[in-house]
Order: sequence, then C-alpha cells, then structure tokens
Amino acid sequence: MTIQQLEYLIAVDKFRHFGQAAESCFVTQPTLSAQLSKLEKELEVILFDRSKMPVIPTEIGVQIIAQAKRVVSESKGIYELVAQLKGDISGTIKLGIIPTLAPYLLHLFIRKFLEKYPNVKLEVQEMVTEEVIRHLKNDELDLGIVVTPLDEPGILEKPMFYEKFYAYFSKNHPLLKKNTVRPEELKSNELWILQQGHCFRDQVVSFCDQSMAGHSNFHYESGSLEGLRNMVNRYQGVTLLPELATLELSEEEKSRLRSFEGQAPIREVSIILNRSFLKQKLVELLFREITEAIPFAMTSKAHGKVVRFK
Repeated sequence: MTIQQLEYLIAVDKFRHFGQAAESCFVTQPTLSAQLSKLEKELEVILFDRSKMPVIPTEIGVQIIAQAKRVVSESKGIYELVAQLKGDISGTIKLGIIPTLAPYLLHLFIRKFLEKYPNVKLEVQEMVTEEVIRHLKNDELDLGIVVTPLDEPGILEKPMFYEKFYAYFSKNHPLLKKNTVRPEELKSNELWILQQGHCFRDQVVSFCDQSMAGHSNFHYESGSLEGLRNMVNRYQGVTLLPELATLELSEEEKSRLRSFEGQAPIREVSIILNRSFLKQKLVELLFREITEAIPFAMTSKAHGKVVRFK
C-alpha cells in the first residue's frame, strides 16, 4: 500500500469517475485503475461498485476512504512540519469563505499577506457554511471563514471579530426620522433577504421575527448583499447589512443606516479548521493579518477574547 494509491482512491471517491480522477492526478486512466486494482487485491476487498455510473464506494470502501483521507493528510503534514522547523513560510492554503464576508473582507488582507509571504499560495472559494464544513471534513479545504459558533464535531473555531447588524433603508423611508429602530418596526412586506442556505438569512429572519419576507406583489431573494442593497436603493424597503458591508458605502448611503435600540444584534466571525490540521504557523499568520486589518473595536481582543493557537 502506498500514499499514491490512497490519493488515487480519494480522487475516484471525489469525482465518482475513473477518467476524471486520473486527469486530476495527472496520470492515465489505465495507470490509476491498475493501482486501485492492486490495492484491492492487497486488502482483499472491493472498494468501488464499478457496475454503477457514476461509480460508488462499497460499504467497506466508504470506511477505508475515510481512513485514507486521514493518512494522506497526516503524510502531507510531514512536509509542513519540516518547513516549519526550517522557518520556511510556504505552502498552499485552500480557504472557503461565506458570500456575505468575501467581498468585504478579502481585499482588506490578501494583498498585504501575500506580499509578506510570497511563497504561500492562497486558493479561495466562496461557499455557504454547510459546504465549507463538508469540504473541510473531506480534506478539500484547509480553512474556512464563517459565522460561529457551529459546535460541529471535529471542527476547531478561532473567533476573529464581531460584526453588528444595521438596518439599511430606502430613500425617504419613514423610519429614517428615527435615530435608532426596533426590530418589530421592520415590516415583513418591506424586508429584502438572502436566498435559502445563507446563514445571514437565518439570522435576519430570527432577529426580525419574520416568517416570510417579501413585497406583496414582487418576491425577490438575492444571493448577495449587494443585490439586496441595490433593491433598497432602486425600489423601496429595508434590508439588514453586517458591519463590514457598511464600511465602503457612500456618505449618502451611510445616512440611511440605522442601528438597533438596546443590545445590537451581532455575529461572530471565525477561522475554522480540522482539529488535526497541521499548518499551524500559516493559520497563525493568516489570523494575525486578518485581525490587524479589521477595525480594533470589532476584534476578539476588543471583546475580551484573546485567541491563542495551540
């Protein structure tokens, strides 16, 4: 049994197709198939049901694939450990980030981070929280930036900063006459919200106690905060924006923001990773770069929570 064979095994499980798996591993399909057949013969088990299309792992194959992912991950950690001991800051970080953070957070730290550490390659994908967790558990991502707490088994959370929610109103909205608003003042038929699957949608609906938001004769749910903001600007109504999404609004748009009475609604933003993740030095450096790019009042330290990596 070799690490290479285990990587082929994982690739077939990912693509459920021998040809695509071979292409992703930069080998021919006969080479990949031969190596997997050799592995099955050595283990005396059948790992995939080849009669199905797409191919699917057998019951025992599912368990062996899960173990193979751990073995491959640990083996790659040897190179990371050697690099760390040598003081070499290099490697690839595969990062998943939720869409309500990506446009407002990435540009604050990426350029500076890559200028400081030119031998680090940062691969970023936008995806909803559920997908980030699944990709982390499948070792298809190294890190995630999501809203926490998740309380997900095997996932470590490192809180970085905290965002307040603000109400963002259309021009001449009656509630703009007030300095602060109450959630119960936001009418469901005026509230623009995100599509299903976004955690920010769930937080908004829960906070505003709205069973269904949308205008009586026009229902629209956007996949982005920018889409919601544009609807408020061009139509009528209100949406909620997290703090980072308000920083680069025009002065006129900022004049249409209102905070909430009493304790402001807030969300915790964290780096999440597998507990077995080995690129600890890179995580520390990325964590530091992000928190230094965020207004101090929003950081975990400002909230009395000092995060230490172990």
